[in-house]
Amino acid sequence: MSGARTPVGSAERGTARQTVTISFAGFNRAWAAWIGDRLERRGIRVVYMRWDSPAGIPLVDSLRDLQLAEGRVLIVVSEWYFQLGPRTHEEWNAALREVAAPDPARFAAVSVTTATVPTAAAVLAPANLTNMGAEEAERRLLDRLDLPSDPLPDAADDDRRGPRFPATMPEVWGGVPRRNTRFTGREPLLNDAYHLLQGAEQGAGVLTLHGMSGVGKTQLAAEYAYRFGSEYDVVWWVNAEKRVTYRRVLAELAPKLGLTTGAEYGERLRAVRDALRRGEPYGRWLLILDGADEPDQLWDLVPTGPGHVLITSRNPEWGEHNSRMLEVPVYDRDESVAFIRRRAPRLTPAEAKQLAEALEDLPLLLDQTAGWLNDSDLSVDEYIQLLEGGVDRDVVKVSADFPLAFQTAWSILLNNIRETVPESVALLRLCTFFAPGSIPVRLLKEMPVDELPEQIAGLLNDPLLWNRAINQLRQYSVVRLESHETSGEEASPGESLYVHRMVHQIVHKDMPDEDRRDFIDVVRRALAAADPGRPTDSRLWDQYAEIVPHLKYADVLKSTDRTVQRLVLNCLRYMWFTGEYTSGITLGERALAAWRELIGEDHPRVWEVTYHYANLLRSGGEYVRTEAIERAAVEYLRRERGEEDLDYLRAASGLAADLSALGRYEEALQLTERLYSVYRGLLGEQDSRTLNALNNLGFSLRLLGRYDETLDIDRRTLEARRQLLRGRHPWTLFSETSYAIDLRLLGRYGEAESVQSKNLRDHRLLMGADNPQTLRAELNLALCQYRGGARESAGRLFTRVLERYERKLGEAHMQTLAAAVSQSCYAREHGDIDRARETSESVIARYEMALSPSHPFLVGARANHALILRSVGERDHALALIEQALVDMTAAVGENHPWTLGCAVNAAALRNLVGDPESAAELSRTTVTRAIESLGRTRPLTLTARIALAADLRALRDRRQAEKIEQEALSDLEATLGDQHVHTIAARSRTRPYWDFEPQAT
Repeated sequence: MSGARTPVGSAERGTARQTVTISFAGFNRAWAAWIGDRLERRGIRVVYMRWDSPAGIPLVDSLRDLQLAEGRVLIVVSEWYFQLGPRTHEEWNAALREVAAPDPARFAAVSVTTATVPTAAAVLAPANLTNMGAEEAERRLLDRLDLPSDPLPDAADDDRRGPRFPATMPEVWGGVPRRNTRFTGREPLLNDAYHLLQGAEQGAGVLTLHGMSGVGKTQLAAEYAYRFGSEYDVVWWVNAEKRVTYRRVLAELAPKLGLTTGAEYGERLRAVRDALRRGEPYGRWLLILDGADEPDQLWDLVPTGPGHVLITSRNPEWGEHNSRMLEVPVYDRDESVAFIRRRAPRLTPAEAKQLAEALEDLPLLLDQTAGWLNDSDLSVDEYIQLLEGGVDRDVVKVSADFPLAFQTAWSILLNNIRETVPESVALLRLCTFFAPGSIPVRLLKEMPVDELPEQIAGLLNDPLLWNRAINQLRQYSVVRLESHETSGEEASPGESLYVHRMVHQIVHKDMPDEDRRDFIDVVRRALAAADPGRPTDSRLWDQYAEIVPHLKYADVLKSTDRTVQRLVLNCLRYMWFTGEYTSGITLGERALAAWRELIGEDHPRVWEVTYHYANLLRSGGEYVRTEAIERAAVEYLRRERGEEDLDYLRAASGLAADLSALGRYEEALQLTERLYSVYRGLLGEQDSRTLNALNNLGFSLRLLGRYDETLDIDRRTLEARRQLLRGRHPWTLFSETSYAIDLRLLGRYGEAESVQSKNLRDHRLLMGADNPQTLRAELNLALCQYRGGARESAGRLFTRVLERYERKLGEAHMQTLAAAVSQSCYAREHGDIDRARETSESVIARYEMALSPSHPFLVGARANHALILRSVGERDHALALIEQALVDMTAAVGENHPWTLGCAVNAAALRNLVGDPESAAELSRTTVTRAIESLGRTRPLTLTARIALAADLRALRDRRQAEKIEQEALSDLEATLGDQHVHTIAARSRTRPYWDFEPQAT
């Protein structure tokens, strides 16, 4: 019965469960998983055996070992199966004839390729599964194994979701690079990655592939997507080198998931993250973050949920952000040899080994070198002689990461490229004046063509030459195209050209000075031409985010071109508006030093860059440094130009802001009043600069507790900005938040929350969820909810805002600390006293490092901490702390300031608590009198003081007076806040009220 097919399993097994061993190349794992699932549904026991064929073991022996497998052996035939080793077709033909042909009952096969395979594979009689649907493929598979193909009787009740048919893409698939048909080895890494992700608990499926540049992390991630993609409903690839790119590409997933959102990418991003977290509409998703080398910039945006996240990074710090880590080393020598022989078939195994050793098994360099070496007449020996010093140049170590003489290897490669398409080298050199990584093709293609160097002008004006140059670079893996959704090879304006960091560094170093001068000038002008010109327009922030990384590499600060300098100023303004303070400070500091030397100390653009630099420093919390800069500018400009000069007025406005930040509120008020008067006289009421001065005046008044005046000023500023700018301009939204803060401080909680809720929605749409201005709005909404009685929702919001402040600005930033103060107060009152104490102590320590000992913020934080000590039973310590805070706050802001009155309310309570009711009542009477005089009878703080006085009188057994004061205060509480407000209910139940200090950080 030679050649006859027999059913799965052997006759002597009788009724034993039938077994099929599936032998497959790792590249075809998706096929093996689908085939196994189809068989298991029919009661077949399946054993998976990934085929490996070590070069040191004769192929015949490996096939004989396969005969030892249980049951029938089903081989998944593809070119990958026969290339492992790698083995020649002649070897395979001989082995198949010797092992498989005599034993047809043990071997069966299915073919999943249309490529050429060894002719002797015919002895396996493979059933072809290509170019057909899942149903027909399953029928052919079952027929090949002599299994019935009738529908399963319980198929309708089988709800489990098996692997997707490999020829069918996941329902959502985007951005994944084309599959590398030269991918070699890495089987243990791929298997480890698969098991680490599959074995992770829900919400913890995050894995980082980390290793040095050029080691093949991106190729490994792409192979993972193809190999295991059939097990997911969504596979989405994201370039994660920059935060802005990551946000944009992830937001583009929204319509693919069928999510209904507006066009604003921040809204789409939130919707995508929420959908992934909930697993709706798809629970089996794979997100790949490629090139995520800055975890501090991205970790807060990594989605959680039932799916998986695969990260590629050079940075092992992802391990500190709840990611499992898997290091990607250089190739094993056998992998290097196999890869080289695929890339350069003309090389013998011995030559491939020799080359791998010389290039130290680094995949990127193997790819580039073997690619062109295959096309040249140069022998491996001759190449290695060149590599070891046969070329006329220094052999240098480009980076500590690369202990090989890459400079020499690259010189050889570039010479080869230059001889075929010389424009390719020009294009590559041009690219090195952009940042390494993704370079938007738009920035290259939209360069102004007048006065360009001839080699560049010809390249940009001739589409055929442009594509020849790019394809030449792609052929040797020097660059790659980032967009993978187009059918052709042409680089479209929406694509990016990816230049590896190693390539960038070496090409930039190996460049004639003449080219360097020409190309840097071209790129500077290209960046200036790409400047949208409106850094306050949030719709253009993505464009600025695309430009900023390239400023350093184009060395723009050495340019005297006005358009280039204007670009720098606009980028600084953009960085201030978006809260990128650290990067902005670095750029501003460098620009100020460079321009003072380049164009002179008193040049108008030097004063402009000083203004932007000081704004960034102040927003970053560097108040002492900023005050010194602004004071020097103010004194110089007053002396040289007078007090009505616009540069002087702008510097003086900055100085007023510094004085406010340093706690010198009266000085700041005097200066802001004078500046507003001068601006109004010079420019009129409706000029934007006048409105900025009016806004600053309102802030100065708020810090002094003059909330009624502040409300009037902020209302005027808001209305004028709505008319002059637009409703959703950042400054208009800022004024609206300020107005809502004023309403809340005046006790108009319902109005404040209504205004703030709408304002926060607009902030998120316009500026994104993590912009500092948005976070300011969100913190105020939490405070509105808290004061209004919605304690549970406020608590969640406090926690969320603080976490995002810490991620965006850092734990020590003044705005972060303001959020931490409020979160600590909430935790103190709602059961988490340990967290409240820990947070409060951290805030005080950070204030002590950053502020003067008498600063009101530090004093107020200590006053809050006294309440925590009271709650944990440390009464004497608490009393001493609050008494000192009362003295210090009085000295800092005066005895009638709301902050001083609040400290007095708390001090009276603690005096009462430690058994000194007379002193407590005396302080409470004084506090009530001052509060009524300065704030009015029905302000929340005044009502708090009146209820507290009633409690102190009751402790003195003056019940009649206590009852009278209490009833009057209750009546006013019901009239102002309502009879069901938490403050009213607490007062009615005679719960002693306290006051929480709230720092008014900008």
